[in-house]
Amino acid sequence: MKRMLLPVLALTLAAATALGRTEVDQEAGKHASAKPGFFPVEEVKPGMRAVGYTVFDGAEPQPFDVEILGVLKGFPNPQQSAILSRLVGARVEHTGVFQGMSGSPVYIDGRLLGAVAFGYQFAKDPIAGITPIRQMIDVFEKQGDKAPAGRTSERPRSVSFSEIAFNEKSRAFADFVAGRVEGAPPASAAGSPQLVRIATPLAVNGIAPEVVNRFAGQFQSLGFTPVAGVSGAAAIGNLKPADDRTLRPGSTIVVPLIRGDFSVAASGTVTYRDGDRIYAFGHPLFSLGVSDFPMNEGEVVTVMSSNAISFKLSVPGAMVGAVRGDRSTAIYGEIGATPRMIPVLINLRTSRGQETAYRFEVVADRFLTPILMQMTTLSTIASTERTIGDSTLQVRGRMQIKGQPEVAFENRFATSVNAPLAAAFAVSQPVNVLLNSGFDDLVIEGVSLEISSYDIRQKGQLDRLWIDRTEVRRGEKLEIQAFARAENGGEYVERIGIDIPKDAPLGALRVIVGDGASVQASEVRSAVTPKTLAGLVRELNRVRKGDRLYVRLERADSGVVINNEEMPSLPPSMLATLGSDRTSGGYIQTRAAAVFERELPPAEFVISGQRTLTVNVVN
Repeated sequence: MKRMLLPVLALTLAAATALGRTEVDQEAGKHASAKPGFFPVEEVKPGMRAVGYTVFDGAEPQPFDVEILGVLKGFPNPQQSAILSRLVGARVEHTGVFQGMSGSPVYIDGRLLGAVAFGYQFAKDPIAGITPIRQMIDVFEKQGDKAPAGRTSERPRSVSFSEIAFNEKSRAFADFVAGRVEGAPPASAAGSPQLVRIATPLAVNGIAPEVVNRFAGQFQSLGFTPVAGVSGAAAIGNLKPADDRTLRPGSTIVVPLIRGDFSVAASGTVTYRDGDRIYAFGHPLFSLGVSDFPMNEGEVVTVMSSNAISFKLSVPGAMVGAVRGDRSTAIYGEIGATPRMIPVLINLRTSRGQETAYRFEVVADRFLTPILMQMTTLSTIASTERTIGDSTLQVRGRMQIKGQPEVAFENRFATSVNAPLAAAFAVSQPVNVLLNSGFDDLVIEGVSLEISSYDIRQKGQLDRLWIDRTEVRRGEKLEIQAFARAENGGEYVERIGIDIPKDAPLGALRVIVGDGASVQASEVRSAVTPKTLAGLVRELNRVRKGDRLYVRLERADSGVVINNEEMPSLPPSMLATLGSDRTSGGYIQTRAAAVFERELPPAEFVISGQRTLTVNVVN
């Protein structure tokens, strides 16, 4: 009799276990496909019981119990509310409210209440704030973020080309070295008794930990916790066909910002799926408004418990769509949509003559892309080269712009402390200018970098100039000698021959010899507002290189710059018309006009400085 009962008991237990799993799957599937009713905030009462779903390991959403404590009206913003709750169950009581849990759906009587989105740091109890589902959906219904993401129309912005011609003494570079970010919101005080949005774990792979630490403050101020080298990397791949189990409520959603040899990816939880529309997180990712990021499935390795706040370790899966909206109460994605990414290739030649290539893609976003380019460039150098000590880095870059000539830039940096930072900053500058230009037709189709490293500081200073005579006739050749002194004390001479133009004006001419950054800063067009994308590309390709000398002839002249083009020697009547009460803006008045300019070949070392002298043109 006992022998007969044992198989029956085993079958009964197996069936019960299978039934339990089926109920969980059916519950999650029901909410994914049947558009369940939403539980209104007005009906929420303290003491109500609810059930939530999230992934603790693997890919399957698992249930946990929720006890409703009350409603916080006017939180986190006026005309919004959050539901305060206590998470119940052995697993959530052990982990507490953890990073990566944002978006976990909570149901009351089979109706979707909202998403777990807030918590307290160092809390002894798993107390969470829930964002109501209606607030998550309405913000996109009203703002129209269901349309495919595109660049918002803006007026073209003024561009400081003197900043792009790298100047290590500039305020912008000093702020970058110090880690200061203009406009970054302050991070919440650690451990403060505030209900704050759950920080989003940002899985970082392929980027050196010291580089991650350098940028950690920027991401933490935006509500992220960078986690280096503890989860899988996001791979470059094609769109995976979706089915009814794709990104169902409670499953893990991953948003890669970089994918390929380098990987940076944020992870959270899906709250609601309405056909091909996905709502997740219950709070913003970056609060960028309209966005265009990859949307991937994810798998959880484990939840790491911590006394501060636990966090989820996740592995990005296949791309299934694109995140199209990022606002105060949720992110919104579309299954089947394809995001626009920027392919990047970095070739590094090390100081030992080894060559390594890195291939990856970054999101196309005017705020994030420059930061991500800084991270990857800096990590490329730091992975094999010294970051402290004498070094020289040479960077050559190309950017492919749809429908436009490519943008080319080149520079060398010779220093003992900040050469890798200088290279990373200089690479991000033209990218930043393009993405923040405000032109709707801008599409960056690719970026390629060639970086060469040398374990020596090759640097010098322009000391003085010498000319063979102070008077010269039109069409004659003038010889200039530029004396530069290297740091080791050696002196070098550059002989420069200049043909005085046959139509050069009579009188005094200024002869300016200086490095690209100093000449760029002294030019009247150092800050302009291009009217077209073609004009911006043309100006970027005119930016002088900071590692070599330029020779320039100028004459005193009254003229203007209109549409970024110099118009010298205007008659007084024209100048009076432009300066009259009937005319305002659209031009920059000049006091000097360029007669001649030439870029000199790069020297063996980086020369900085500027010197000026005067010659007289006679008949």
